[in-house]
Amino acid sequence: MPVRWAGRGVKDMSFILALDQGTTSSRAIVFDHGGAIKAAAQREFRQIFPQPGWVEHDPNEIWETQLGVAAEAIARAGIVARDIAAIGITNQRETTVVWERASGKPVCNAIVWQDRRTAAMCDELKAQGHEPLFSAKTGLVLDAYFAGTKLRWILDNVADARARAEAGQLAFGTIDSWLIWKLTGGAAHVTDASNASRTLLFNIHSGAWDDELLDLLAVPRAVLPQVVASSAVVAKTADGLFAARIPIAGIGGDQQAALFGQRCITPGMVKNTYGTGCFMLMHTGGKPVHSRNRLLTTTAWRIDGKDEYALEGSVFIAGAVVQWLRDGLGVIKASADVGPLAASVPDNGGVYLVPAFSGLGSPHWDPYARGTIIGLTRGTGAAHIARAALESIAYQTADVLHAMESDAGIRLSELRVDGGATQNDLLMQFQADVLGVRVVRPKVFETTALGAAYLAGLAVGYWKDAGEISAQWQVDRVFEPNMPRADAQRLMAGWNKALGRSRDWAKNETR
Repeated sequence: MPVRWAGRGVKDMSFILALDQGTTSSRAIVFDHGGAIKAAAQREFRQIFPQPGWVEHDPNEIWETQLGVAAEAIARAGIVARDIAAIGITNQRETTVVWERASGKPVCNAIVWQDRRTAAMCDELKAQGHEPLFSAKTGLVLDAYFAGTKLRWILDNVADARARAEAGQLAFGTIDSWLIWKLTGGAAHVTDASNASRTLLFNIHSGAWDDELLDLLAVPRAVLPQVVASSAVVAKTADGLFAARIPIAGIGGDQQAALFGQRCITPGMVKNTYGTGCFMLMHTGGKPVHSRNRLLTTTAWRIDGKDEYALEGSVFIAGAVVQWLRDGLGVIKASADVGPLAASVPDNGGVYLVPAFSGLGSPHWDPYARGTIIGLTRGTGAAHIARAALESIAYQTADVLHAMESDAGIRLSELRVDGGATQNDLLMQFQADVLGVRVVRPKVFETTALGAAYLAGLAVGYWKDAGEISAQWQVDRVFEPNMPRADAQRLMAGWNKALGRSRDWAKNETR
């Protein structure tokens, strides 16, 4: 399709490349003009656990796997780099990287969003009375989840990091910033508004880094990336990286990108993404809406100079509980085995699994909660544990949805879903049952990557406007609730009892 963008002229560029850098794997997907997947590639990378509650990634491994799958997806599509109209990037949010500007070498491993090492730092800031300020300016709760305290930890604990940062020798970024730095050979140090809004350093009202918050977290402005639009050409790939220089034109934190990909662009529309974690977002329009139920207010995207916003509930462990069943317990050999195993029993047998491996997110915000399996009897088998693991994803989603309905003052009738776990029909049906709301799965369930592709394609004219891409959204299947409400309420009551057992477990631990 002919595409025009400044300085390039009209060329026959027929595809968009989406880079989807997730918590456990790097993916690349080539989309065509109809929003269909032409080709995809994916590679997992190491999860590093130096201490209980600590989670790290090797930034260079993230880069190498992401570059590798990009090349692989292009090759699988049977195209070359000049056939790519633009690159869109979506990423695991909050994960924090600090690197040397001169060499591009990370000063330490990336601290992952799941990492809880700064929980005590957050407690101290709360004790000093700073939480209302952070909440008012950023829309976030003061929690170790977000990037700001992770950045401060690196500056305080890596040798010479603070002095070098203040001298302008170091750069900070979330994963989008790191990938763009590498893709451009260090020519661009940027982030978009959606990712910036997850740092505890960004004022969502002014749309800029906030000096008062920087002072409270002792972060020098010199390390920060420039905040740019979510849909705009911000740079081109470096010479020699691909066979042609490709514009980087879309950036979105993974959940905001999924909201865009699900076409939840009208206030009140809600999507839930089932990935490593589980993230529900409601589009709230052009003004931030602050939560009364400990949900997050976040920037959804910045397009044409205008910021739009969303309410968000964040569940830390969703699909990762299946990975734990596979790698930690050895209950299954492959993630796809969990569905058949769980379906081999008619119910959970009274077993509840609370996957609070990294604490609890929305709406509980308990960094000291820990994983719990309760209700075990001699009759309990691996199938019951597998079913309890799947059900835990649905229960946590219900907790978030109920808080969101309370904040919005409406009863939702539909939940749009995406992410790998949505292919599990047992989970999707159980989700509809416990919510009492129909669950709608789209034909293209890779909506996080699709959202990044849409953001990039709009910026270069690959799609002419939002209406053209909204027309592409199609339903694969609708799951209608069919469980009696009394049964659903009984199950939720059991979940709430189990949840209570997991709370504050590590509160007084010392290391």
